[in-house]
Amino acid sequence: MNTIYNLLSYETPANNSFTIPIGEGLEITYYAVCIVMGLMLAAALTTLLMHRRNISTDVVLLCFIVCVPSAIVGARLYACLSENIPVDQWITGIRNGGLSIMGGILGGAISAVILCLIKRWNFFRIADCIAPNFPLAQAIGRWGNYFNQEVYGGIVENVSLQFFPVSVLIEGDGQWHYAFFFYESVANFIWFFLLFILAWNMVKKPNGLFVGMFFAFYGLVRGIMEPLRDASFQYGGGEGINSSLVAAYALIALGVAIILFVLIHNKIKEGKFIGSAKGDEYTVTDFIPSEKGELPLYSSINYATKLLNKNQPMPKNKA
Repeated sequence: MNTIYNLLSYETPANNSFTIPIGEGLEITYYAVCIVMGLMLAAALTTLLMHRRNISTDVVLLCFIVCVPSAIVGARLYACLSENIPVDQWITGIRNGGLSIMGGILGGAISAVILCLIKRWNFFRIADCIAPNFPLAQAIGRWGNYFNQEVYGGIVENVSLQFFPVSVLIEGDGQWHYAFFFYESVANFIWFFLLFILAWNMVKKPNGLFVGMFFAFYGLVRGIMEPLRDASFQYGGGEGINSSLVAAYALIALGVAIILFVLIHNKIKEGKFIGSAKGDEYTVTDFIPSEKGELPLYSSINYATKLLNKNQPMPKNKA
């Protein structure tokens, strides 16, 4: 019990890694464990949403094979460019820190768009199954900052507030700081829960709606949190322009623009902002396969099954 208490209160030096007995010993950081756990859980839930939307669950695997490495590259490039890290350390120094979630989102999104163009998939339809689960991956990943004692706020001078989860004791300066990593984690957990419930139950939503909602909310959270962080965790914050804050505002604008676009486009095409007055109100008539010749799998989860039960047109394979 004392060990747990000490870890939560940072009363003793935090051990942020463990060693696997492979060769001379492979060191694994808890930060990496948090990131991988978040991605794995997000992938599992994305599989459920894709099956619900009449998309092959194998699409998840291909998306993650392509998008995760792209997200890592984007996260590293964003951090290196924002912090003016020397080019010779872009790769060699990655284990010493320097990954940006903002860059990860951009890298992953760009690779996803390219993949969908190559495979001729509806990007918004697929992305709407991924976006609700991304906040969960972020929420779990933020706990990696806990183990690394980073992404915190200003000094907490009020002794009555010097306890976790309100604040954390940072060994580097021996002072209590506001636990912003925890605040962001909670906000992302709440947003994941709301988005996932909507994605599961909102039958007649136009494709792209949840993508816009994710971008707008995430930009809002970062826009509020970023200026309150300690300056050492603000990308470009000490040089007059906080690049992460600018990116946060850009995400808000992008999210709102996507929401307005998909609603107006649906109104023009289907006669309603939500759903359809003349066509496929579920937007799942066409099955999206991972490879040519794959057939849809009907079940009580898949919305396309509802169409069959209502004697509506049989969902078909686009490939």
